Amino acid sequence: MGSSGWTSTSMPYLAPRAAGQSDAWSDEAKAKGRRGGQRIVEARQTPATPEVAALLGLPEGQPVVIRRRVIELDGEPCELTDTYYPAGIAAGTPLAGTAKIPGGAVTLLAALGHVGVRVTEHVTARMPSTGEREQLRLAEAEPVLLLSRVTYDATDRAIQADVMLMPAARQQLRYEIRIG
Repeated sequence: MGSSGWTSTSMPYLAPRAAGQSDAWSDEAKAKGRRGGQRIVEARQTPATPEVAALLGLPEGQPVVIRRRVIELDGEPCELTDTYYPAGIAAGTPLAGTAKIPGGAVTLLAALGHVGVRVTEHVTARMPSTGEREQLRLAEAEPVLLLSRVTYDATDRAIQADVMLMPAARQQLRYEIRIG
């Protein structure tokens, strides 16, 4: 486990929150006696790159909405997250803006009629770019984990793709899988 003592689990981020609850990250950090936060540094509509198009199952260049965030733990950056939505789902909604969404994006998606029922995740390790290293305050030789998560609805349509970059030495990923 990394020096932060942080173990990341995916499950809290996949289900809509009850009315009045804060986002999953803030709640997870608080439960561990820490302070979780995020800064939304950009939200806009853009043509899907080949990588994003592949994640969302869309043609390259089709409009998507991106929400780019710096995730913080106790005021320090611990993750860079880019979340992508098909423009048909997110354009004209709070997902396309930089304001914090009460209960988080998954809760808003559910309210808009888009409920995730299946998720795929892919994890790789690599060296960060200079900009990524600076944003995450990493040492020169410190690698990062890249976690790509795609959430699908009941029709197997991709409704959200997250690309998360986190310091490898500060993370441990934990998965629980139930069969049947």
